[in-house]
Amino acid sequence: MIRRFGETPRPDQTYRRRVGAYALLPQAGGLLVTEQSTETGPDLQLPGGGIDPGESPTAALHREVFEETGWRIAAPRRVGAFRRFAYMPEYDLWAEKICLIYVARPIRPMGPPTEAGHAAVWLDTVDAAQRLGNAGDRHFATRLALGQLRTG
Repeated sequence: MIRRFGETPRPDQTYRRRVGAYALLPQAGGLLVTEQSTETGPDLQLPGGGIDPGESPTAALHREVFEETGWRIAAPRRVGAFRRFAYMPEYDLWAEKICLIYVARPIRPMGPPTEAGHAAVWLDTVDAAQRLGNAGDRHFATRLALGQLRTG
């Protein structure tokens, strides 16, 4: 069973399962996150997103991190998973999001994010653990900050 974070699913709503890969990207006490512009203001998130049909989770992770931060990464290692139920307005979709969490090494920036409305932001790991926009992301960032996840 995968731990659930966030809102309880609505019994009157049908959800579509959407599996995604997300990255904790630590370096020198900081964590690389993405800031996404939303209708309600900026939202800090672990970079990552949906796995396309036929795509492996690690290929999706590399692609999504690059699109949302402009960075290349290396040595991704899966450290856990969680699920959450959410409305995704950009897709007009009610989703059961299965979030596969990886720790990876940020290697180098290749330019700005290619995905509109995203910006790469470095935060202190402890600060990120408090400020990330969803409880699942905060849970894994907190475990990283407390040294409960092996990073190399």
